[in-house]
Amino acid sequence: MPHKKWHSLRFPQNSIKTYARKSRIFICLIKIEKMKKLFLCLTLGLGLAFGVNAQEKGDWYVGTGDVSGTAWTEWSVNPTVGYGVTDNLMIGLNISQADSTVDQVIDAHARYYIGGYFVYASAPNLDTDLLSVGLGKMFTVYKGVFVDPKVVYNTGEKTTNLMLGVGLKF
Repeated sequence: MPHKKWHSLRFPQNSIKTYARKSRIFICLIKIEKMKKLFLCLTLGLGLAFGVNAQEKGDWYVGTGDVSGTAWTEWSVNPTVGYGVTDNLMIGLNISQADSTVDQVIDAHARYYIGGYFVYASAPNLDTDLLSVGLGKMFTVYKGVFVDPKVVYNTGEKTTNLMLGVGLKF
């Protein structure tokens, strides 16, 4: 039997197209697997960097009540002080004033921590008709520095807001 040269061998066009399609799918699957691993590593890294600390009796909190929802030209600091009464309960006060034409508002609030999250309740000027309730989570950014995003429903205004507080825990 005479030996055929490699260039004279013919492959059916369908098999070449099928092989090309399968190899592209294989390459896409490899890229997807790499992206999954990258996403998992980033998620774990951020989870470790922004660890959650438990609320303990005797902890003090100093920070801002809310830094979201205001234009940068109207930004104001609402000082907040809180104290850990028990291992899962923190009570505090917040003083705010929108501008010089509005009276200051003293806001009493409490947080109860459950499994890394907290339930939030607040009463401006101790007026229960304006009660705000919400759910949030405290993230420790670096040692005693924390960020606490929360979703809050205001019963007086019938609005739901996303709030973001920052501060120190010691």
